[in-house]
Amino acid sequence: MTLNIPDDIVAAIRWPRNQLDRQLVVEMAFALYGRGLASMGSARRLAALDKWSFLEGLAERHIERHYGESELAEDIDYVNTSSQ
Repeated sequence: MTLNIPDDIVAAIRWPRNQLDRQLVVEMAFALYGRGLASMGSARRLAALDKWSFLEGLAERHIERHYGESELAEDIDYVNTSSQ
């Protein structure tokens, strides 16, 4: 999929040009997660961030974490494997 952004909009965005593509994808991932349109796993994959970096990004953007049964199971699994 390709997203076309008009040049005047690109020029108005205050990120260095060499980081713009990456940052727009990251911001889109956070926006999709924040609106409940993507799961944390999907948004993390889109943003190419590990779990902890994604959680930090949520906090920086004041986006509430959607915490359900699957996330609880993942956290329990993590605790069980890391405590061995």
